[in-house]
Amino acid sequence: MEADVEGEAEVTVRDAISAPDASGQPRRVTRRFPLFTRDTARPEGGGRAAPGDAPAPARQWPILAVLGLVAIGLLLTALDFFRVGCLLVGVALLVGGVMRWVLPDVGMLAVRSRFTDIATYGLLGAAIVLMAMMVQPNPWLQIPFLKDTLHFTVSSG
Repeated sequence: MEADVEGEAEVTVRDAISAPDASGQPRRVTRRFPLFTRDTARPEGGGRAAPGDAPAPARQWPILAVLGLVAIGLLLTALDFFRVGCLLVGVALLVGGVMRWVLPDVGMLAVRSRFTDIATYGLLGAAIVLMAMMVQPNPWLQIPFLKDTLHFTVSSG
């Protein structure tokens, strides 16, 4: 009886467990996350985009490509090519979304789950491209209900 009590005292339970496996060790069978997280899981697709022996910039080429396009877009915006610069920033985000969708490993471009990254990059990129095309004066794209909404809000004040 005392041996059973001592044997039970040695087993510490940190997560939900089931019956012991063949070796007598308790095993975790639940898919629920543990109560306390001990480390952070890497995002899906967050591995290296190039082999480990490659230099650091070569391993992270997807995020460097997106950041390079954004930098060029911001430079064009600063040089008074506002519409083209903003279009390039939006296109860079769309390219990031496409790379996240197509490539299995994108390095630091993977921030969240694949679906969330694609949705975030895609929606933000599309919004920036649409706003750059609608910027005044002489917009490349005119959406009538947006113009009516603007006039309604300005005239009803």
